[in-house]
Amino acid sequence: MSGGPDSTALMAAAAALDSVATIYVATIDHGLRPEAGAEAATVARLAEAIGFSHRTLTWRGPKPLRGVQATARSARYALLATYAESIGAGLVITGHTRDDQAETVLMRLLAGSGPAGLAGMRPERSLTPSVRLARPFLAIAKVQLVDYCERRGFAFLCDPSNADERFARARLRRLLPELDREGLSPERLCRLASRCARDEDALMEAAQIAVAAALRPALQPGIHLDGPHLCSLPEAVLLRVASLVAEQMMPDRSERLERLEALVLNELRPALLASVPIRRTLRGILFAVTRAGDLVLTPTPPRRRGKSS
Repeated sequence: MSGGPDSTALMAAAAALDSVATIYVATIDHGLRPEAGAEAATVARLAEAIGFSHRTLTWRGPKPLRGVQATARSARYALLATYAESIGAGLVITGHTRDDQAETVLMRLLAGSGPAGLAGMRPERSLTPSVRLARPFLAIAKVQLVDYCERRGFAFLCDPSNADERFARARLRRLLPELDREGLSPERLCRLASRCARDEDALMEAAQIAVAAALRPALQPGIHLDGPHLCSLPEAVLLRVASLVAEQMMPDRSERLERLEALVLNELRPALLASVPIRRTLRGILFAVTRAGDLVLTPTPPRRRGKSS
C-alpha cells in the first residue's frame, strides 16, 4: 500500500468485508525518495488502526539511472510475491484504477505494442506458481476512490513522483484531459484494452493448440516442431507459437515484438516454406530450420574462448 487514495480505499474496503481471510498490508519503500520511510510509517499506523498487520518491504541495492520506474515495478512485484509466500498468502491485491489502465494502454500504444501489450493490466494474473495478483479496482476511476476516502474520513498521501515529468507516465497523465476532449477518453482506452485482451486470449489458445499439434519427438535435446504444420498457421498464431516455445525454453527472458516479428516472419517462415536450412539466435535460443523443413529450438551454445598464447 502506497498510502494514496487508491490503496487507502482498498484497505478500507477490505476492512469492511465480512471475510474469514487474514489480511496483511505491505508497503514498498523503493529507496528513491527520502520521504518514503515516513510515508510507509503513516500507512503502517492507518493499517494498525484498522486492525491489519503491516510490513514495510525495502527495495535494496543499486538503482538504475534509466528505466527506474519499470525496474522499480518489477522489484515491487518480486518483493510482494516473496512476502506473500513467506506468510502463506496466495493472493496479492493492488489498488490499480481505470486511470492507471488508461495510462498503461496509452504508453504501450506509443511504444508500438501489439494486442498483448495493448491488453494492458489484467484483472488477475500469476505472480508465482503459488501466488496470484488481483486488481479489483481496474474498472473504477481514481476520482471515485478519492471521494470514497474523503466521505469516510480516511486521510491519504499524494506521491510527488506522480507529477514528476521526468517520467513518461507523468507526462502522459498531464496530456490525458486534452486527449479526452478529442475523444480518446480513459473509458475508450480501457475498452481497447478489454478488446485486445479478448483477442489475445483467443490467439494464445490457438497457439497452445498449435504447439501441441506441431510438437514432434526430439531425438536430441531441444524442441522439435513440424514445419509444414507451422507454415499452415496464420502469422499471428505463428508468432505466438514461437513466443510460447521460446518462453518454455528460457522462461526468464523476453523479447520485443519487433525482433520476434523480424525473426519469425522475415526469416524462419520463408525458410520453412522453402525447406532452406538456416540458423538464427534470439534471447539465448538457437532457431534452426532443418533440411527436412522442420524447426528445432535449442539453447545457444556457449561461445568458444580463444586459445591463450
